[in-house]
Amino acid sequence: MGRSAMQQTSQFGIYLNPAQSQAVRINSPYWLPPAPDWVLLTPEVNATLLHVRALARQQGLSADPDAIRWGSVPLR
Repeated sequence: MGRSAMQQTSQFGIYLNPAQSQAVRINSPYWLPPAPDWVLLTPEVNATLLHVRALARQQGLSADPDAIRWGSVPLR
């Protein structure tokens, strides 16, 4: 695997947009969520929503982690 491919896979995971209480699963370089709106919550692409909410709570990223929902990747 080349350096560029390794850099892309290191960006895969679950991202959270705290302002929108929205999480997205990124496992392709099709769209990488832009900072600072999106925060890489975990590199575990198979994390459950329950785990995502727990991580957001632990990291202080959401005032109401139970409001976090799965979002979708924007269409290009």
